[in-house]
Amino acid sequence: MLSRPKPGESEADLLRFQNEFLAARASPAVKVVKKADKRRGAAGSGDEERPPLQDSRDVVILDDFPDVLPALTPAPPKKSKFKNACVRFDDEDPEERLECHDRHITAVFSKIIERDTSMAAVTMPVPTGDPFPRAFHRSEIKNEVKVESGRKSIFAQKIAAKRAAEEAVTAPPAVETRHTHRISAVPGAICSPGSAEEEPLHSTKDGKPDDDVSTQRPRIITGEGLGSLESEREALAIHEENLQKLHSMTQEEILQEQRRLLVQLDPSLVAFLKSQRGVDEGQERREKPGHPEPGTESQHGAKETVKDFSVGGSGMEESVWPEKDTRMEITEVDLPIKPQKEWIHMNNVEFEKLEWIKDLPYPRQRRTKKGMQARFSLKGELIPPDADLPTHLGLHHHGEEAERAGYSLQELFHLCRSQLIQQRTLALQVLGHVVQKDKDCATILEAKAGEFASSLKGSVLRLLLDAGFLFLLRFSLDDTVDNVIAASVRALHILLVSPEDEEYLDQTFSWYQGMAVFPFTPNSEEEEEEEEEELTLMEKTQGKKSKVENKPDPDVARYDVIKGLLKTQFLHRLRYILEVVRPVPAVVLDILDILTRVARHSSEACSQLLACPRLIETIVREFLPIQWDPRAAEPGHLLTSLHGIACATAMKLIRVLASGGRNATARLLNKFELKSRLSRFIAEDPQDLPLRREEAIRLSTEAFRLWAVAAGYGQSCDLYRDLYPVLVKILQSLPHLLSDCQENPTFPLSIQRATAVVTLLTHVTQTAGCTAELQARLSSGPGDGEQIPPPPVTWNQVSGLRPFLETNLRRSVQEISRLETWQALQPLTTTYIIYLGVYYSICSQQPSLNPVDYLEEVERLTSEVLLPLLSQPAMHRMWDLLRPCSALCNPLSCSPASESVPSIVSLSCTGGKPQMSLVGSKSPFPFLTALLFLINNVTHIHKGLVSKYTSVLDFKGLKDYLLQSWPTRPPSITPSSAWILRHEYHLQYFVLALAQKMAGICPDYTQHASLHHCVAMALLSRLLPGSEHLAHELLLGLAFNPEFIPEGKTGGPEAADFSDILHLGTSTKLAQPGSVAAGFPKPRRGVLLGESYQHLPFIRACYLSQFVHLEPALARSQVAYQGRTYLVQSLLLPEVKGPILPSDWPFLPLISLYNKVTSAETRGAILNTLPPDLVNTVTRNLQWVLLLETWRSRVLQNIPAAAKLARLMCVFLTGGDLFLEGPVHCYTAALLALYCQPKVLDSLELDAPLPGLASFHDLYISVLEQFEGVSFGDPLFGAFVLLPLQRRFSIQLRLAVFGEHVSTLRALGVPLKQFPVPLERYTLPPEDNLNLLRLYFQTLVTGALRHTWCPVLYAVAVAHVNSFIFSQDSTTQEADTARKSMLRKTWLLVDEVLKKHLLYYKVPNPESLMGVDLYEQLPPIRLKYLQMVTKKEPKENMQMSDPE
Repeated sequence: MLSRPKPGESEADLLRFQNEFLAARASPAVKVVKKADKRRGAAGSGDEERPPLQDSRDVVILDDFPDVLPALTPAPPKKSKFKNACVRFDDEDPEERLECHDRHITAVFSKIIERDTSMAAVTMPVPTGDPFPRAFHRSEIKNEVKVESGRKSIFAQKIAAKRAAEEAVTAPPAVETRHTHRISAVPGAICSPGSAEEEPLHSTKDGKPDDDVSTQRPRIITGEGLGSLESEREALAIHEENLQKLHSMTQEEILQEQRRLLVQLDPSLVAFLKSQRGVDEGQERREKPGHPEPGTESQHGAKETVKDFSVGGSGMEESVWPEKDTRMEITEVDLPIKPQKEWIHMNNVEFEKLEWIKDLPYPRQRRTKKGMQARFSLKGELIPPDADLPTHLGLHHHGEEAERAGYSLQELFHLCRSQLIQQRTLALQVLGHVVQKDKDCATILEAKAGEFASSLKGSVLRLLLDAGFLFLLRFSLDDTVDNVIAASVRALHILLVSPEDEEYLDQTFSWYQGMAVFPFTPNSEEEEEEEEEELTLMEKTQGKKSKVENKPDPDVARYDVIKGLLKTQFLHRLRYILEVVRPVPAVVLDILDILTRVARHSSEACSQLLACPRLIETIVREFLPIQWDPRAAEPGHLLTSLHGIACATAMKLIRVLASGGRNATARLLNKFELKSRLSRFIAEDPQDLPLRREEAIRLSTEAFRLWAVAAGYGQSCDLYRDLYPVLVKILQSLPHLLSDCQENPTFPLSIQRATAVVTLLTHVTQTAGCTAELQARLSSGPGDGEQIPPPPVTWNQVSGLRPFLETNLRRSVQEISRLETWQALQPLTTTYIIYLGVYYSICSQQPSLNPVDYLEEVERLTSEVLLPLLSQPAMHRMWDLLRPCSALCNPLSCSPASESVPSIVSLSCTGGKPQMSLVGSKSPFPFLTALLFLINNVTHIHKGLVSKYTSVLDFKGLKDYLLQSWPTRPPSITPSSAWILRHEYHLQYFVLALAQKMAGICPDYTQHASLHHCVAMALLSRLLPGSEHLAHELLLGLAFNPEFIPEGKTGGPEAADFSDILHLGTSTKLAQPGSVAAGFPKPRRGVLLGESYQHLPFIRACYLSQFVHLEPALARSQVAYQGRTYLVQSLLLPEVKGPILPSDWPFLPLISLYNKVTSAETRGAILNTLPPDLVNTVTRNLQWVLLLETWRSRVLQNIPAAAKLARLMCVFLTGGDLFLEGPVHCYTAALLALYCQPKVLDSLELDAPLPGLASFHDLYISVLEQFEGVSFGDPLFGAFVLLPLQRRFSIQLRLAVFGEHVSTLRALGVPLKQFPVPLERYTLPPEDNLNLLRLYFQTLVTGALRHTWCPVLYAVAVAHVNSFIFSQDSTTQEADTARKSMLRKTWLLVDEVLKKHLLYYKVPNPESLMGVDLYEQLPPIRLKYLQMVTKKEPKENMQMSDPE
């Protein structure tokens, strides 16, 4: 008995066992019983009765399946969806249908019969020169197998085509199918490997095929698949039949048939047929001795065949053969490690496989203007293209440009989606470094010679955002790996947060009005413009909020990154990371900074932060606890988690959130129990807090700032009573700060904490000052307004703090001569002064105080503190620093950074601000602003002290600063410039407010009046939203104050008349057009100026009435500046879109009237006459503009001359006969005379875009239509119509007059002597537009343009036509024909006067009766030209024809 296989025996043993078993003919241990196949009937039921299969094929029977089909009933009935759609026949047998559609496994897998492979040929793979068989790709097979029935996938078709090609290449000669036999019987079916244009066959000299062709085997027809022994014989018979047919054809017939086949057959099929000869020839050469190896001549011939076979379509040059490898062959010399024969498997070295180990080529600098792809190091640094860095740095792991070090942005984006954690983390870190380097562009410029700015085209940050970098980071936040989350949070922090911005915002927190900041909201004007273009009328009626909600996240983030992030549940994810993931301290701090940046965005963002579930609860619970582990204060202790430890950054986030509004502050204080935490961190000295010293001071500072913000709303003042001893203790310790100035490294942090304490006391004092007012309202009973309960702090409780702070101020100002000490103490001294200014402004409003007492205190403060301070030499230096540190005098100091993008608001503080800038360390602006604020309040209380402060306005540094600041154009409004300029405008306002107090008291003030008035007028056009109170005060007391316009009472009107008489500023007398009104007087300009000066109070009332729409904003601004904390709604200022008043605000009443009339006419109303008050409004407006143009012309220099002219045209567009009113006509004519001065005319640009005006052409067409309707031929109105028709302006304006509105020529009767514009501006240079010249000639000839109707344009048209018809310059044939035609028609004119003017015109002359000077006789050259043109024309019976 044979033994069973044992462990350890190999397959050879098993085969030996099998052979022994078969040789012994032993019976098997088991017998397989085959059950009958139901489908074959009972006859084949037994295994012994089964007949043997043909060819002894193996048959596999699936015996494990049941013979009987499983019962389908009983079963729940099913309803078919397709039952009604199928067709049923009555005579159809259901059982037969069921058998036909049977899908049981036994009906499918009953038998598996092996395919007959007895006739199949087995060949070895075709040898190639490659180390491995070439990988197959289905895109390389162009000829799919045509499927006759059924459907196959594309991949199945490609595989079938591949197999067919391989079988055709490797199969022996045999016949394929009878269908192929018919195809191959066509002449020319066997193709030559040569070119189609060369020899089709191997032929002898007589053109017949040679013996080689007649003896070769068939290459296409193999006969495989017939399954019989006659297949090869049948294939040879077909081959011989083809050869016989070829022998019977001539060479020309073969070539003709070959060309026909090439046209009809598929190019890929032709390429396949040609490839077969090359394969067979290669096999034959290997079989025959003496032939070269394949890959030399045969391969070369095959390649040339494919190359030369390019006749016809582009697809004919493609084949199934691989393309030629253009790479250079590698040899053993190129390898850094030489292979040794002793090494295993290295007897046959395949160099192509070892190519990857050779050294990279040296990077080369391309000498081309085409840009190269930027590559960055792992630190985000830009790598020069020719940098040769070692490979061990890890900068060469990329496919493209393998020799160059570094990674492109595209490769980094690709790595961010890698499945490997390390690659994702590294890519995010590198992208963050790249953004950081791009934002630090200013620093890099100095350190690395302009690495990013000069080497890169465009901004990397803009490119990244456009590529979706923001959402890549957002998706990375959703990762489950801590390292990836940390890297994405860090990259987001770099993208959104600027630490320098936060540092400077903290620095300005204690400045005057420093707590109020503009929201970090991008300017939405561009977005709104695109929305207006895209939205329909129905969509425009929807609210702005709904539009933002309906917009996709990328579209929102395109204009506002923060708003786009908020739409992606960004806050919820950050809350999850803080609450559940609990990352390391660095990630926590980054998240808190990001949330702080989000809170600065807008009040809406603050509301979303508060509404995010458990976000604020988590922050307060985890990072502002009452108690924590005291080991956090140990110097050597490493913090592995920030959870459960108090954090100053979290307190700052709460403070910024509170700045979003009083409601948000109330929720934070009450819902999240922040009052108890404020008491905890304020009551304990920073030295006693279980934190590191610096962190403890920062936490205490932020706690005081949060309390100050709450006190700014009148909230949490009840803590003042509880913590009063703590506050007094802190105030008593402030003088000791000076002793720690040199030796204490935390001295700057201590100064910031002290300034926060004084700022808190300032707002508590403001709140206490409102107690008496609110108590009085509450006692008087319910009134119109809301009853507000008084705060829990009274004036008596805060008044005792003044002696402490005043004493500290005295000690601080004594250090002003010590530069370093003073620079360190200046922020604290500034807050002392602001506190005293607030204290004395509120003190005078308290009913319980004795006026004599606080007036004596003010006098003592002036004599003992302020006047000695002003006399210090150091103060002179501070006034001198105003101009170098001013943003108005140095606009580049607040210009946006080059790397900034509009969708991410930044204050452009990256890299720090220069010391000599407005927010720099040496800036005098915060201290001088606070000093002027105190002086204004002191002089407001005590009028007798005004004269003692006259020295303030006499400082040379201040005067130089004002002289340079007001005429310059202010910087463009950006978030950075708005933040800085707001503080500079505060200083200018307090200077002007002090000047206003001195104007009526100090006799020597007149020398400063004009300068201060110019500064006030410029400041009115620059004040930003939130400063409406300052603008209102300037309009009330300074802009229209006669004291600031001394020219009105010191001979200004007489000087204006004298200037007009002597023609100063112009070469000719400025004429003024008259009026069509009968008996209308024409007063001189001096008389008009005197009248305007007398009417200044009425002018002020007129302008104040135009700003009614600003009343809500004015009320909010007054509340903030007057310190009524119980009414302050938010410390976020309004969004900045531009100044409060437009730059052309002096024309505002006129523009408002025009808009009102235009809107009324749009609704269908017709205004023929206007009420007297509107006439007075226009008159006051014109008076003010005339006064400014005469005595303050530089104030209006920022308004383009074309804009002034357009505003003045509104006088004629307000309907009816407004321009005929006497005062209106006089002042308009006087202004026209000023605007027609040569300097103004030279600066007139009507083609340039004008502010507030869509198109000057449209405005001019409206003026023409109005002139045709209501002008009555008024010369003043006509002068405004004629003014834009000067030669250098757009030709469309002249075409409109002489084309569509030619009827206006009859009424443009402006006398030449009254027209204020020289005619040379209309006649020079000569007109070259042929259409306009034809219109000139047509209106002259037809009589539409006459001297009596329109003398100005008559002279202009005559001048241009004369210049054109006598011009002999080379020009186009059309122009030459036209001018000769005009000259002939002029010569034949019947109107002798017009004929003489056109022929004998010399130069324009307004003093002449006709407006032109004529030649007495034509110059010889003109006479000769005239004779040459007209000599062939008959001189009689000529009819005037159209000049066309």
